[in-house]
Amino acid sequence: MAEASRWHLGGTPKHKLRYREDVEIRTTLQELLLYSIFLINLCICKTNFKSIRSITDFWKFMEGPLLDGLYWDSWYNNENLYDLKSSRIYYENILLGLPRVRQLKVRNGTCKVHAFFRSLMDECYDKYTSKNEDMADFGLKQHTEWKYSSPHMNSPWHWGFAGVYRDGGYIFTLSKSKSETLNKFINLRMNSWITRGTRVIFIDFSVYNANVNLFCIIRLVAEFPATGGILTSWQFYSVKLLRYVSFYDYFIASCEIIFCIFIIVFTIQEIKKLKEFKFAYFKSIWNWLELLLLVLCFLTVFFSLYSNMKIYHMLGQLLRNTEKYSDFYFLAYWHIYYNNIIAITIFFAWIKIFKFISFNKTMSQLSSTLSRCIKDIIGFAIMFFIIFFAYAQLGFLVFGSQVDDFSTFQNAIFTQFRIVLGDFNFAGIQQANRILGPIYFITFIFFVFFVLLNMFLAIINDTYSEVKADYSIGRRPDFQLGKMIKKSYNNALEKLKLKKPGTDEDKKRTENKDLAEKARREGFDEKEIQSAEQMKKWKERLEKKYYSTEIQDDYQTVTQQEFRDLFLYAVELEKELHYVSLKLNRVMRKVSALQY
Repeated sequence: MAEASRWHLGGTPKHKLRYREDVEIRTTLQELLLYSIFLINLCICKTNFKSIRSITDFWKFMEGPLLDGLYWDSWYNNENLYDLKSSRIYYENILLGLPRVRQLKVRNGTCKVHAFFRSLMDECYDKYTSKNEDMADFGLKQHTEWKYSSPHMNSPWHWGFAGVYRDGGYIFTLSKSKSETLNKFINLRMNSWITRGTRVIFIDFSVYNANVNLFCIIRLVAEFPATGGILTSWQFYSVKLLRYVSFYDYFIASCEIIFCIFIIVFTIQEIKKLKEFKFAYFKSIWNWLELLLLVLCFLTVFFSLYSNMKIYHMLGQLLRNTEKYSDFYFLAYWHIYYNNIIAITIFFAWIKIFKFISFNKTMSQLSSTLSRCIKDIIGFAIMFFIIFFAYAQLGFLVFGSQVDDFSTFQNAIFTQFRIVLGDFNFAGIQQANRILGPIYFITFIFFVFFVLLNMFLAIINDTYSEVKADYSIGRRPDFQLGKMIKKSYNNALEKLKLKKPGTDEDKKRTENKDLAEKARREGFDEKEIQSAEQMKKWKERLEKKYYSTEIQDDYQTVTQQEFRDLFLYAVELEKELHYVSLKLNRVMRKVSALQY
Protein backbone atom coordinates (compact mmCIF):
# COMPACT_ATOMS: atom_id res chain seq x y z
CA MET A 1 0.00 0.00 0.00
CA ALA A 2 2.86 2.30 0.66
CA GLU A 3 4.14 1.86 -2.83
CA ALA A 4 0.72 2.27 -4.27
CA SER A 5 0.07 5.39 -2.32
CA ARG A 6 3.38 6.80 -3.34
CA TRP A 7 2.60 6.14 -6.99
CA HIS A 8 -0.76 7.70 -6.56
CA LEU A 9 0.85 10.72 -4.94
CA GLY A 10 3.26 11.24 -7.84
CA GLY A 11 5.89 8.45 -7.77
CA THR A 12 9.56 9.27 -7.13
CA PRO A 13 10.28 12.61 -5.48
CA LYS A 14 11.39 15.46 -7.72
CA HIS A 15 14.79 15.87 -6.09
CA LYS A 16 15.67 12.24 -6.94
CA LEU A 17 14.52 12.68 -10.57
CA ARG A 18 16.64 15.80 -10.90
CA TYR A 19 19.62 13.88 -9.50
CA ARG A 20 19.17 11.05 -12.01
CA GLU A 21 18.94 13.51 -14.92
CA ASP A 22 22.15 15.20 -13.82
CA VAL A 23 23.92 11.84 -13.64
CA GLU A 24 22.68 10.84 -17.11
CA ILE A 25 23.72 14.16 -18.61
CA ARG A 26 27.16 13.94 -16.96
CA THR A 27 27.60 10.35 -18.16
CA THR A 28 26.50 11.24 -21.69
CA LEU A 29 28.94 14.15 -21.84
CA GLN A 30 31.78 11.90 -20.65
CA GLU A 31 30.93 9.28 -23.27
CA LEU A 32 30.67 11.95 -25.97
CA LEU A 33 34.08 13.32 -24.98
CA LEU A 34 35.67 9.88 -24.96
CA TYR A 35 34.04 8.95 -28.26
CA SER A 36 35.19 12.24 -29.84
CA ILE A 37 38.76 11.46 -28.78
CA PHE A 38 38.37 7.93 -30.20
CA LEU A 39 36.92 9.24 -33.48
CA ILE A 40 39.71 11.80 -33.93
CA ASN A 41 42.31 9.16 -33.14
CA LEU A 42 40.69 6.76 -35.61
CA CYS A 43 40.69 9.38 -38.35
CA ILE A 44 44.36 10.12 -37.69
CA CYS A 45 45.41 6.47 -37.57
CA LYS A 46 43.32 5.36 -40.55
CA THR A 47 45.61 5.81 -43.55
CA ASN A 48 44.24 5.13 -47.01
CA PHE A 49 46.33 4.74 -50.14
CA LYS A 50 45.50 8.21 -51.46
CA SER A 51 46.66 9.96 -48.28
CA ILE A 52 50.16 8.40 -48.26
CA ARG A 53 52.78 11.15 -48.12
CA SER A 54 55.80 9.50 -46.45
CA ILE A 55 57.46 6.11 -45.96
CA THR A 56 55.84 5.85 -42.52
CA ASP A 57 52.40 6.34 -44.07
CA PHE A 58 53.22 3.72 -46.67
CA TRP A 59 54.06 1.06 -44.07
CA LYS A 60 50.94 1.99 -42.10
CA PHE A 61 48.88 1.36 -45.18
CA MET A 62 50.64 -1.92 -45.94
CA GLU A 63 50.24 -3.26 -42.40
CA GLY A 64 46.70 -1.94 -41.92
CA PRO A 65 44.16 -1.20 -44.68
CA LEU A 66 45.91 -3.37 -47.30
CA LEU A 67 45.94 -6.45 -45.07
CA ASP A 68 42.38 -5.80 -43.94
CA GLY A 69 41.24 -5.51 -47.54
CA LEU A 70 43.14 -8.51 -48.88
CA TYR A 71 42.31 -10.87 -46.04
CA TRP A 72 38.74 -9.70 -45.47
CA ASP A 73 36.38 -12.53 -44.45
CA SER A 74 39.22 -15.09 -44.67
CA TRP A 75 39.65 -15.20 -48.44
CA TYR A 76 42.64 -17.46 -47.97
CA ASN A 77 41.08 -19.91 -45.52
CA ASN A 78 40.03 -22.33 -48.27
CA GLU A 79 42.35 -25.11 -49.33
CA ASN A 80 41.34 -24.61 -52.95
CA LEU A 81 39.93 -21.27 -54.10
CA TYR A 82 38.23 -22.97 -57.04
CA ASP A 83 36.60 -25.83 -55.06
CA LEU A 84 32.96 -24.74 -54.77
CA LYS A 85 32.27 -27.32 -52.07
CA SER A 86 34.82 -25.81 -49.71
CA SER A 87 34.13 -22.20 -50.72
CA ARG A 88 31.30 -20.15 -49.26
CA ILE A 89 28.60 -19.49 -51.79
CA TYR A 90 28.02 -15.85 -50.83
CA TYR A 91 31.50 -14.74 -51.87
CA GLU A 92 31.11 -12.22 -54.67
CA ASN A 93 34.82 -11.87 -55.49
CA ILE A 94 37.48 -14.55 -55.48
CA LEU A 95 41.11 -13.52 -55.20
CA LEU A 96 43.07 -15.15 -58.02
CA GLY A 97 46.46 -16.39 -56.90
CA LEU A 98 48.51 -14.36 -54.44
CA PRO A 99 49.18 -10.60 -54.48
CA ARG A 100 52.64 -9.38 -55.42
CA VAL A 101 54.73 -6.42 -54.28
CA ARG A 102 57.49 -5.15 -56.55
CA GLN A 103 60.11 -2.40 -56.14
CA LEU A 104 62.39 -0.60 -58.60
CA LYS A 105 65.47 1.30 -57.46
CA VAL A 106 68.21 3.51 -58.90
CA ARG A 107 71.93 3.35 -58.17
CA ASN A 108 73.88 5.80 -56.07
CA GLY A 109 75.94 8.27 -58.11
CA THR A 110 73.51 8.43 -61.02
CA CYS A 111 73.43 12.24 -60.70
CA LYS A 112 76.22 14.76 -60.25
CA VAL A 113 76.66 16.89 -57.13
CA HIS A 114 77.94 20.41 -57.61
CA ALA A 115 81.52 20.98 -56.44
CA PHE A 116 80.36 23.40 -53.72
CA PHE A 117 78.35 20.63 -51.99
CA ARG A 118 80.49 17.52 -52.53
CA SER A 119 81.96 17.84 -49.08
CA LEU A 120 78.45 17.73 -47.59
CA MET A 121 76.83 15.05 -49.78
CA ASP A 122 78.29 11.73 -50.85
CA GLU A 123 75.04 10.19 -52.18
CA CYS A 124 72.97 11.22 -55.19
CA TYR A 125 70.04 9.30 -56.67
CA ASP A 126 68.64 10.50 -59.99
CA LYS A 127 65.17 9.89 -61.42
CA TYR A 128 64.33 6.42 -62.72
CA THR A 129 65.51 5.28 -66.14
CA SER A 130 66.51 1.83 -67.36
CA LYS A 131 70.14 3.00 -67.42
CA ASN A 132 70.00 4.27 -63.82
CA GLU A 133 68.27 1.16 -62.46
CA ASP A 134 69.95 -0.63 -59.57
CA MET A 135 70.31 -4.37 -60.20
CA ALA A 136 72.55 -5.33 -57.29
CA ASP A 137 71.36 -7.34 -54.29
CA PHE A 138 71.02 -5.36 -51.07
CA GLY A 139 69.96 -5.65 -47.45
CA LEU A 140 69.72 -9.17 -46.06
CA LYS A 141 70.30 -10.77 -49.49
CA GLN A 142 68.42 -13.87 -48.40
CA HIS A 143 65.05 -13.88 -50.16
CA THR A 144 63.65 -12.66 -53.48
CA GLU A 145 62.66 -9.28 -52.04
CA TRP A 146 66.37 -8.50 -51.55
CA LYS A 147 67.55 -9.93 -54.87
CA TYR A 148 67.03 -8.41 -58.30
CA SER A 149 64.74 -10.23 -60.76
CA SER A 150 65.20 -9.60 -64.46
CA PRO A 151 62.21 -8.25 -66.41
CA HIS A 152 60.31 -10.37 -68.88
CA MET A 153 60.75 -9.47 -72.53
CA ASN A 154 57.04 -9.17 -73.38
CA SER A 155 55.94 -7.40 -70.21
CA PRO A 156 54.48 -3.90 -70.74
CA TRP A 157 56.06 -0.82 -69.22
CA HIS A 158 54.09 1.26 -66.74
CA TRP A 159 53.62 4.97 -67.43
CA GLY A 160 53.50 6.79 -64.09
CA PHE A 161 53.56 10.41 -62.95
CA ALA A 162 57.32 10.62 -62.40
CA GLY A 163 58.61 8.17 -64.98
CA VAL A 164 58.11 5.11 -67.17
CA TYR A 165 58.91 1.85 -65.38
CA ARG A 166 59.67 -1.58 -66.73
CA ASP A 167 59.03 -5.03 -65.32
CA GLY A 168 61.30 -6.87 -62.90
CA GLY A 169 62.97 -5.51 -59.79
CA TYR A 170 62.85 -6.69 -56.18
CA ILE A 171 59.75 -8.87 -55.87
CA PHE A 172 57.99 -10.85 -53.19
CA THR A 173 54.64 -12.64 -53.09
CA LEU A 174 52.33 -12.40 -50.10
CA SER A 175 51.34 -15.41 -48.05
CA LYS A 176 47.92 -16.98 -47.59
CA SER A 177 48.20 -16.26 -43.88
CA LYS A 178 47.51 -12.74 -42.68
CA SER A 179 49.91 -13.11 -39.74
CA GLU A 180 52.74 -14.32 -41.98
CA THR A 181 52.20 -11.39 -44.34
CA LEU A 182 52.16 -8.94 -41.42
CA ASN A 183 55.43 -10.38 -40.10
CA LYS A 184 56.91 -10.06 -43.58
CA PHE A 185 55.96 -6.36 -43.74
CA ILE A 186 57.37 -5.72 -40.26
CA ASN A 187 60.60 -7.48 -41.20
CA LEU A 188 60.94 -5.41 -44.38
CA ARG A 189 60.24 -2.19 -42.52
CA MET A 190 62.74 -2.97 -39.74
CA ASN A 191 65.47 -3.84 -42.26
CA SER A 192 64.89 -0.73 -44.45
CA TRP A 193 63.57 -2.40 -47.58
CA ILE A 194 62.60 1.08 -48.84
CA THR A 195 65.77 3.12 -49.35
CA ARG A 196 66.75 6.47 -50.82
CA GLY A 197 67.18 4.75 -54.16
CA THR A 198 63.58 3.45 -54.23
CA ARG A 199 61.64 5.04 -57.06
CA VAL A 200 58.44 3.00 -57.33
CA ILE A 201 56.56 0.18 -55.58
CA PHE A 202 53.80 -1.82 -57.30
CA ILE A 203 51.10 -3.80 -55.50
CA ASP A 204 49.37 -6.15 -57.98
CA PHE A 205 46.49 -8.56 -57.47
CA SER A 206 43.40 -9.77 -59.33
CA VAL A 207 39.88 -10.80 -58.35
CA TYR A 208 37.11 -12.61 -60.22
CA ASN A 209 33.37 -12.02 -59.89
CA ALA A 210 31.42 -15.05 -61.12
CA ASN A 211 28.07 -13.24 -60.92
CA VAL A 212 28.96 -10.99 -63.85
CA ASN A 213 31.88 -13.01 -65.25
CA LEU A 214 34.34 -10.14 -64.89
CA PHE A 215 37.97 -10.05 -63.87
CA CYS A 216 39.19 -6.99 -62.00
CA ILE A 217 42.94 -6.49 -62.32
CA ILE A 218 44.17 -4.02 -59.70
CA ARG A 219 47.48 -2.20 -59.52
CA LEU A 220 48.39 0.22 -56.73
CA VAL A 221 51.43 2.38 -57.48
CA ALA A 222 53.51 4.44 -55.05
CA GLU A 223 56.17 6.55 -56.78
CA PHE A 224 59.11 8.04 -54.89
CA PRO A 225 60.37 10.92 -57.07
CA ALA A 226 63.90 12.25 -56.76
CA THR A 227 62.50 15.46 -55.27
CA GLY A 228 61.09 13.55 -52.29
CA GLY A 229 57.62 12.61 -51.11
CA ILE A 230 55.31 9.97 -52.53
CA LEU A 231 52.93 10.11 -55.50
CA THR A 232 50.15 7.54 -55.41
CA SER A 233 48.07 6.26 -58.30
CA TRP A 234 45.97 3.22 -59.10
CA GLN A 235 44.57 1.29 -62.02
CA PHE A 236 41.42 -0.85 -62.03
CA TYR A 237 40.79 -2.86 -65.18
CA SER A 238 37.43 -4.67 -65.31
CA VAL A 239 37.68 -7.01 -68.29
CA LYS A 240 35.80 -10.03 -69.55
CA LEU A 241 38.57 -12.52 -70.17
CA LEU A 242 36.31 -15.60 -70.36
CA ARG A 243 34.36 -14.37 -73.35
CA TYR A 244 32.16 -17.35 -74.32
CA VAL A 245 29.88 -18.38 -71.46
CA SER A 246 26.25 -17.36 -72.12
CA PHE A 247 24.10 -17.74 -75.25
CA TYR A 248 24.65 -14.08 -76.10
CA ASP A 249 28.41 -14.70 -75.97
CA TYR A 250 28.03 -17.49 -78.51
CA PHE A 251 26.00 -15.13 -80.70
CA ILE A 252 28.93 -12.70 -80.52
CA ALA A 253 31.23 -15.57 -81.47
CA SER A 254 29.15 -16.24 -84.60
CA CYS A 255 29.34 -12.54 -85.48
CA GLU A 256 33.13 -12.72 -85.10
CA ILE A 257 33.23 -15.64 -87.55
CA ILE A 258 31.16 -13.64 -90.05
CA PHE A 259 33.54 -10.72 -89.49
CA CYS A 260 36.50 -12.95 -90.46
CA ILE A 261 34.65 -14.07 -93.62
CA PHE A 262 34.08 -10.43 -94.58
CA ILE A 263 37.78 -9.71 -94.07
CA ILE A 264 38.71 -12.53 -96.45
CA VAL A 265 36.21 -11.32 -99.08
CA PHE A 266 37.36 -7.69 -98.85
CA THR A 267 40.99 -8.76 -99.06
CA ILE A 268 40.34 -10.72 -102.26
CA GLN A 269 38.50 -7.74 -103.75
CA GLU A 270 41.37 -5.36 -102.98
CA ILE A 271 43.93 -7.77 -104.43
CA LYS A 272 41.92 -7.93 -107.66
CA LYS A 273 41.73 -4.13 -107.79
CA LEU A 274 45.45 -3.85 -107.20
CA LYS A 275 46.20 -6.28 -110.03
CA GLU A 276 43.84 -4.45 -112.38
CA PHE A 277 44.82 -0.84 -111.69
CA LYS A 278 48.42 -1.41 -110.46
CA PHE A 279 50.00 1.93 -109.46
CA ALA A 280 46.83 3.88 -110.31
CA TYR A 281 45.19 2.05 -107.41
CA PHE A 282 47.10 4.19 -104.91
CA LYS A 283 45.87 7.49 -106.38
CA SER A 284 42.49 7.20 -104.70
CA ILE A 285 42.14 8.17 -101.05
CA TRP A 286 39.35 5.61 -100.64
CA ASN A 287 41.70 2.81 -101.63
CA TRP A 288 44.12 3.92 -98.92
CA LEU A 289 41.23 3.85 -96.46
CA GLU A 290 40.38 0.31 -97.58
CA LEU A 291 43.96 -0.82 -96.96
CA LEU A 292 44.01 0.84 -93.54
CA LEU A 293 40.76 -0.89 -92.57
CA LEU A 294 42.10 -4.26 -93.67
CA VAL A 295 45.28 -3.81 -91.65
CA LEU A 296 43.29 -2.83 -88.57
CA CYS A 297 40.94 -5.78 -89.01
CA PHE A 298 43.83 -8.22 -89.24
CA LEU A 299 45.34 -6.67 -86.10
CA THR A 300 42.09 -7.15 -84.18
CA VAL A 301 41.93 -10.81 -85.21
CA PHE A 302 45.56 -11.33 -84.20
CA PHE A 303 45.05 -9.65 -80.81
CA SER A 304 41.90 -11.67 -80.15
CA LEU A 305 43.56 -15.01 -80.92
CA TYR A 306 46.70 -14.14 -78.96
CA SER A 307 44.81 -12.93 -75.87
CA ASN A 308 42.54 -16.01 -75.80
CA MET A 309 45.54 -18.33 -76.01
CA LYS A 310 47.30 -16.51 -73.16
CA ILE A 311 44.13 -16.45 -71.02
CA TYR A 312 43.60 -20.20 -71.15
CA HIS A 313 47.31 -20.83 -70.62
CA MET A 314 47.49 -18.61 -67.53
CA LEU A 315 44.22 -19.90 -66.06
CA GLY A 316 45.52 -23.43 -66.45
CA GLN A 317 48.70 -22.50 -64.60
CA LEU A 318 46.68 -20.80 -61.85
CA LEU A 319 44.44 -23.84 -61.36
CA ARG A 320 47.48 -26.09 -61.03
CA ASN A 321 49.16 -23.83 -58.47
CA THR A 322 47.14 -21.28 -56.48
CA GLU A 323 50.10 -20.31 -54.26
CA LYS A 324 51.81 -18.10 -56.81
CA TYR A 325 51.20 -14.76 -58.45
CA SER A 326 49.40 -14.78 -61.80
CA ASP A 327 50.20 -11.81 -63.99
CA PHE A 328 46.72 -10.91 -65.22
CA TYR A 329 47.87 -7.30 -65.59
CA PHE A 330 49.63 -8.41 -68.76
CA LEU A 331 46.30 -9.66 -70.16
CA ALA A 332 44.44 -6.54 -69.06
CA TYR A 333 47.06 -4.34 -70.69
CA TRP A 334 46.73 -6.06 -74.06
CA HIS A 335 42.97 -6.26 -73.70
CA ILE A 336 42.87 -2.47 -73.43
CA TYR A 337 44.98 -2.21 -76.60
CA TYR A 338 42.63 -4.67 -78.29
CA ASN A 339 39.66 -2.45 -77.41
CA ASN A 340 41.53 0.61 -78.69
CA ILE A 341 42.22 -1.03 -82.05
CA ILE A 342 38.56 -2.07 -82.35
CA ALA A 343 37.49 1.49 -81.56
CA ILE A 344 39.80 2.92 -84.26
CA THR A 345 38.61 0.29 -86.75
CA ILE A 346 34.96 1.15 -86.12
CA PHE A 347 35.76 4.85 -86.47
CA PHE A 348 37.31 4.43 -89.94
CA ALA A 349 34.55 1.99 -90.93
CA TRP A 350 32.01 4.74 -90.25
CA ILE A 351 34.14 7.24 -92.18
CA LYS A 352 34.02 4.92 -95.18
CA ILE A 353 30.26 5.57 -95.45
CA PHE A 354 31.18 8.92 -97.02
CA LYS A 355 32.32 6.94 -100.06
CA PHE A 356 28.83 5.54 -100.59
CA ILE A 357 26.81 8.67 -99.85
CA SER A 358 28.96 11.02 -101.92
CA PHE A 359 26.10 11.19 -104.44
CA ASN A 360 24.18 13.34 -101.99
CA LYS A 361 24.25 17.07 -102.81
CA THR A 362 24.97 18.17 -99.24
CA MET A 363 27.84 15.70 -98.79
CA SER A 364 29.28 16.73 -102.13
CA GLN A 365 29.18 20.38 -101.06
CA LEU A 366 31.02 19.50 -97.85
CA SER A 367 33.78 17.57 -99.59
CA SER A 368 34.11 20.20 -102.32
CA THR A 369 34.38 22.97 -99.71
CA LEU A 370 37.13 21.19 -97.78
CA SER A 371 39.06 20.25 -100.92
CA ARG A 372 38.96 23.82 -102.27
CA CYS A 373 40.01 25.57 -99.08
CA ILE A 374 42.65 23.07 -97.92
CA LYS A 375 45.52 25.28 -99.09
CA ASP A 376 44.11 28.33 -97.34
CA ILE A 377 43.55 26.31 -94.17
CA ILE A 378 47.14 25.03 -94.19
CA GLY A 379 48.47 28.56 -94.53
CA PHE A 380 46.17 29.77 -91.79
CA ALA A 381 47.15 26.84 -89.53
CA ILE A 382 50.84 27.79 -89.77
CA MET A 383 50.07 31.34 -88.69
CA PHE A 384 47.66 30.17 -85.97
CA PHE A 385 50.04 27.68 -84.34
CA ILE A 386 52.96 30.13 -84.40
CA ILE A 387 50.91 32.54 -82.25
CA PHE A 388 49.37 29.70 -80.22
CA PHE A 389 52.71 28.10 -79.31
CA ALA A 390 54.19 31.51 -78.54
CA TYR A 391 51.44 32.12 -75.98
CA ALA A 392 51.85 28.57 -74.62
CA GLN A 393 55.56 29.16 -74.06
CA LEU A 394 54.82 32.51 -72.42
CA GLY A 395 52.25 30.95 -70.09
CA PHE A 396 54.55 28.05 -69.18
CA LEU A 397 57.48 30.31 -68.31
CA VAL A 398 55.45 32.93 -66.42
CA PHE A 399 52.86 30.83 -64.58
CA GLY A 400 54.36 27.31 -64.69
CA SER A 401 55.85 27.39 -61.20
CA GLN A 402 52.60 28.51 -59.52
CA VAL A 403 49.63 27.38 -61.65
CA ASP A 404 49.15 23.65 -62.15
CA ASP A 405 47.48 24.14 -65.55
CA PHE A 406 50.74 25.65 -66.88
CA SER A 407 53.15 23.34 -65.01
CA THR A 408 54.44 21.83 -68.29
CA PHE A 409 54.50 23.04 -71.87
CA GLN A 410 52.03 20.29 -72.84
CA ASN A 411 49.66 21.35 -70.05
CA ALA A 412 49.91 24.96 -71.23
CA ILE A 413 48.85 23.92 -74.76
CA PHE A 414 45.80 22.02 -73.53
CA THR A 415 44.94 24.82 -71.11
CA GLN A 416 44.85 27.32 -73.98
CA PHE A 417 42.50 25.08 -75.93
CA ARG A 418 40.29 25.03 -72.83
CA ILE A 419 40.45 28.84 -72.65
CA VAL A 420 39.19 29.03 -76.24
CA LEU A 421 36.26 26.81 -75.23
CA GLY A 422 35.49 28.99 -72.20
CA ASP A 423 37.01 26.81 -69.43
CA PHE A 424 39.71 28.81 -67.66
CA ASN A 425 40.96 29.88 -64.21
CA PHE A 426 41.60 33.58 -64.51
CA ALA A 427 41.97 34.03 -60.73
CA GLY A 428 44.92 31.63 -60.65
CA ILE A 429 46.63 33.40 -63.56
CA GLN A 430 46.10 36.81 -62.00
CA GLN A 431 47.37 35.63 -58.63
CA ALA A 432 50.51 34.17 -60.20
CA ASN A 433 51.40 37.48 -61.84
CA ARG A 434 49.38 40.65 -61.24
CA ILE A 435 50.71 42.41 -64.35
CA LEU A 436 51.50 39.77 -66.97
CA GLY A 437 48.50 37.59 -66.03
CA PRO A 438 45.75 39.96 -67.24
CA ILE A 439 47.87 41.09 -70.22
CA TYR A 440 48.41 37.46 -71.28
CA PHE A 441 44.74 36.58 -70.91
CA ILE A 442 43.31 39.65 -72.68
CA THR A 443 45.73 39.58 -75.62
CA PHE A 444 45.32 35.79 -76.05
CA ILE A 445 41.52 36.09 -76.15
CA PHE A 446 41.73 39.01 -78.59
CA PHE A 447 44.19 37.55 -81.10
CA VAL A 448 43.21 33.88 -80.96
CA PHE A 449 39.50 33.98 -80.22
CA PHE A 450 38.35 37.21 -81.91
CA VAL A 451 40.82 37.39 -84.81
CA LEU A 452 42.26 34.02 -85.78
CA LEU A 453 39.20 31.86 -85.20
CA ASN A 454 37.01 34.31 -87.09
CA MET A 455 39.52 34.24 -89.95
CA PHE A 456 39.22 30.47 -90.00
CA LEU A 457 35.43 30.65 -90.13
CA ALA A 458 35.65 33.32 -92.87
CA ILE A 459 37.81 31.00 -95.01
CA ILE A 460 35.31 28.15 -94.65
CA ASN A 461 32.31 30.42 -95.21
CA ASP A 462 33.77 32.09 -98.31
CA THR A 463 34.66 28.77 -99.92
CA TYR A 464 31.27 27.32 -99.09
CA SER A 465 29.59 30.32 -100.73
CA GLU A 466 31.60 29.73 -103.92
CA VAL A 467 30.73 26.03 -103.98
CA LYS A 468 27.05 26.76 -103.39
CA ALA A 469 27.08 29.37 -106.19
CA ASP A 470 28.60 26.84 -108.60
CA TYR A 471 25.98 24.28 -107.64
CA SER A 472 23.20 26.80 -108.20
CA ILE A 473 24.19 27.30 -111.87
CA GLY A 474 24.54 23.57 -112.43
CA ARG A 475 28.29 23.02 -112.01
CA ARG A 476 27.90 20.07 -109.70
CA PRO A 477 29.21 16.51 -109.77
CA ASP A 478 27.28 13.92 -111.69
CA PHE A 479 25.59 11.89 -108.97
CA GLN A 480 25.57 8.60 -110.87
CA LEU A 481 24.82 6.46 -107.83
CA GLY A 482 21.90 8.67 -106.88
CA LYS A 483 20.51 8.46 -110.42
CA MET A 484 20.93 4.71 -110.43
CA ILE A 485 19.02 4.37 -107.17
CA LYS A 486 16.29 6.70 -108.43
CA LYS A 487 16.06 4.80 -111.73
CA SER A 488 15.85 1.45 -109.94
CA TYR A 489 13.17 2.84 -107.67
CA ASN A 490 11.09 4.13 -110.60
CA ASN A 491 11.47 0.83 -112.49
CA ALA A 492 10.30 -1.08 -109.42
CA LEU A 493 7.24 1.17 -109.10
CA GLU A 494 6.45 0.70 -112.80
CA LYS A 495 6.70 -3.09 -112.53
CA LEU A 496 4.42 -3.06 -109.52
CA LYS A 497 2.02 -0.84 -111.53
CA LEU A 498 2.23 1.86 -108.88
CA LYS A 499 3.49 4.40 -111.40
CA LYS A 500 2.84 4.98 -115.10
CA PRO A 501 5.83 4.25 -117.35
CA GLY A 502 7.60 7.31 -118.66
CA THR A 503 7.26 8.31 -122.34
CA ASP A 504 10.11 8.70 -124.81
CA GLU A 505 9.72 12.47 -124.63
CA ASP A 506 10.31 12.41 -120.87
CA LYS A 507 13.39 10.27 -121.30
CA LYS A 508 14.80 12.57 -123.99
CA ARG A 509 14.08 15.61 -121.87
CA THR A 510 15.95 14.01 -118.98
CA GLU A 511 18.89 13.09 -121.24
CA ASN A 512 19.08 16.63 -122.61
CA LYS A 513 19.11 18.02 -119.08
CA ASP A 514 21.91 15.64 -118.09
CA LEU A 515 23.98 16.65 -121.14
CA ALA A 516 23.51 20.34 -120.33
CA GLU A 517 24.68 19.79 -116.75
CA LYS A 518 27.69 17.85 -117.98
CA ALA A 519 28.59 20.66 -120.37
CA ARG A 520 28.40 23.20 -117.55
CA ARG A 521 30.79 21.09 -115.47
CA GLU A 522 33.20 20.97 -118.39
CA GLY A 523 33.38 24.78 -118.40
CA PHE A 524 31.15 25.75 -121.37
CA ASP A 525 29.26 29.01 -121.02
CA GLU A 526 25.49 29.35 -121.30
CA LYS A 527 25.51 30.74 -124.89
CA GLU A 528 27.41 27.71 -126.20
CA ILE A 529 25.09 25.34 -124.34
CA GLN A 530 21.95 27.07 -125.67
CA SER A 531 23.34 27.03 -129.22
CA ALA A 532 24.08 23.31 -128.98
CA GLU A 533 20.60 22.60 -127.61
CA GLN A 534 19.04 24.60 -130.46
CA MET A 535 21.09 22.68 -133.06
CA LYS A 536 20.04 19.39 -131.52
CA LYS A 537 16.40 20.40 -131.68
CA TRP A 538 16.76 21.33 -135.40
CA LYS A 539 18.47 18.05 -136.13
CA GLU A 540 15.81 15.98 -134.37
CA ARG A 541 12.98 17.87 -136.09
CA LEU A 542 14.56 17.59 -139.55
CA GLU A 543 15.36 13.89 -139.08
CA LYS A 544 11.81 13.24 -138.00
CA LYS A 545 10.43 15.19 -141.00
CA TYR A 546 12.67 14.05 -143.88
CA TYR A 547 14.31 10.80 -142.76
CA SER A 548 11.37 9.04 -141.19
CA THR A 549 10.87 5.43 -142.33
CA GLU A 550 7.13 5.80 -142.02
CA ILE A 551 6.93 8.27 -144.98
CA GLN A 552 7.15 6.50 -148.33
CA ASP A 553 6.71 9.47 -150.76
CA ASP A 554 9.89 10.79 -152.39
CA TYR A 555 8.46 14.27 -152.85
CA GLN A 556 7.82 16.28 -149.66
CA THR A 557 6.82 19.92 -149.48
CA VAL A 558 8.97 22.35 -147.47
CA THR A 559 7.39 25.29 -145.73
CA GLN A 560 9.03 28.69 -145.27
CA GLN A 561 9.69 28.04 -141.57
CA GLU A 562 11.24 24.65 -142.33
CA PHE A 563 13.47 26.25 -144.99
CA ARG A 564 14.57 28.84 -142.44
CA ASP A 565 15.40 26.13 -139.95
CA LEU A 566 17.38 24.20 -142.56
CA PHE A 567 19.30 27.33 -143.51
CA LEU A 568 20.14 28.18 -139.89
CA TYR A 569 21.14 24.59 -139.26
CA ALA A 570 23.47 24.68 -142.28
CA VAL A 571 24.97 27.98 -141.08
CA GLU A 572 25.61 26.53 -137.63
CA LEU A 573 27.20 23.45 -139.16
CA GLU A 574 29.41 25.67 -141.28
CA LYS A 575 30.48 27.59 -138.18
CA GLU A 576 31.28 24.38 -136.35
CA LEU A 577 33.23 23.11 -139.35
CA HIS A 578 35.19 26.36 -139.58
CA TYR A 579 35.93 26.23 -135.81
CA VAL A 580 37.12 22.62 -136.04
CA SER A 581 39.33 23.39 -139.07
CA LEU A 582 40.95 26.29 -137.20
CA LYS A 583 41.72 24.06 -134.23
CA LEU A 584 43.11 21.40 -136.55
CA ASN A 585 45.38 23.92 -138.31
CA ARG A 586 46.61 25.21 -134.92
CA VAL A 587 47.45 21.68 -133.79
CA MET A 588 49.25 20.91 -137.07
CA ARG A 589 51.36 24.06 -136.75
CA LYS A 590 52.39 23.06 -133.20
CA VAL A 591 53.29 19.56 -134.37
CA SER A 592 55.37 20.90 -137.27
CA ALA A 593 57.10 23.35 -134.90
CA LEU A 594 58.02 20.51 -132.56
CA GLN A 595 59.49 18.51 -135.43
CA TYR A 596 61.81 21.35 -136.37
